[in-house]
Order: sequence, then structure tokens, then C-alpha cells
Amino acid sequence: HVQLVESGGGSVQAGGSLKLSCAASGFTFSMYCMGWFRQAPGKKCDLVSALRSDGSAYYDDAVKGRFAISQDKAKNSLHLQMNSLKPEDTAIYYCAAGLPANIWVATDYNYWGQGTQVTVS
Repeated sequence: HVQLVESGGGSVQAGGSLKLSCAASGFTFSMYCMGWFRQAPGKKCDLVSALRSDGSAYYDDAVKGRFAISQDKAKNSLHLQMNSLKPEDTAIYYCAAGLPANIWVATDYNYWGQGTQVTVS
């Protein structure tokens, strides 16, 4: 069955860095669009970054230049390098996979991880 398991979250001071990872299994990883979403308390779940199967990468304006998405197809893993973290980056970060008609729409993704907490103070 499909599994997406995030890791790498934690607490960090503003200006610091974290690297999130998502281990995927149960589907053909290379054929799917992979995304990182985040949800802060009281806010909706928004796309942070996505990586299409053709290698095209997309970023929310709030993280451009600070975050970098990457994948290791051999290991079926997705990563999000987060630098220059700000308090407003505090959220639960989710890994998602799917064949979205619109990469920015959370409900267009079929599979989700359990989330990992990122706290920036």
C-alpha cells in the first residue's frame, strides 16, 4: 500500500536551516508529482513547493530563494531544504503525491504523509 513518511522536522531559531525528507513507497514514484504543503494553526493547507515528474519545480513566493525541493528517484525520496527560516514558516509540513490538474490545489493530490512539525522561533 502507499506510504509517505516525513522526517526532519524540529525546532530551530530564525535564520536557521532544516531539511525535510519524505520516504515514499507503494507507487511509481517517478511518475507522480510530489509536493510539500504546510498548515499553520488556524490557516489552510498551502503548497510550499512541488516537483513534477518532468523535473519542473514550483515554489510559493514566500519561500522562493530560501527553500529547495529535490528528489532521489533511486531511493524514492523527496526532500525540502529550508534555509533562512522565519517564524512565519512555523507549521506542520506534509508530503503529498498525485497527478494534480492544478499543483497548487491540495485536494488534487492523492496521497499524503502524516506531517512533521517545524517550529521557528
